[in-house]
Amino acid sequence: MARPSPSCPESKRPPHLESGRRAETLAAEYLQSLGYRLLARNCRFRCGELDIVALDESVLAIVEVRYRSGGRHGGGAGSVTPTKQRRLMRAAHTLLLHNPALARLPARFDVVEVSGPADRMRCRLLRDAFRLT
Repeated sequence: MARPSPSCPESKRPPHLESGRRAETLAAEYLQSLGYRLLARNCRFRCGELDIVALDESVLAIVEVRYRSGGRHGGGAGSVTPTKQRRLMRAAHTLLLHNPALARLPARFDVVEVSGPADRMRCRLLRDAFRLT
């Protein structure tokens, strides 16, 4: 399994990155509460990054976490543009190339939309938001 790369030092993290980290942690906990088994977080490759790689029963779920503190710019799920989807697909192909056991599983892309202010974040799961092509 691809190893997550080291994260930024806590003391030097800008506020917007800290909110994003909290949103990803909340999303991971939310997925676990739904029965997902987390395999990796923040898998970075040259072609892109995968926020969460997990198993949902026998399906490989590649999860993109999108955080929006307010509704001014639309929901987080809408920000997963076709360009972002292609980047995620390239990163997923790289992950599967290096992990043949995972490549044998059916795979899908889920999006966890995290919204609300930092002290009251909420999660919403969009299963099968798009497919690996």
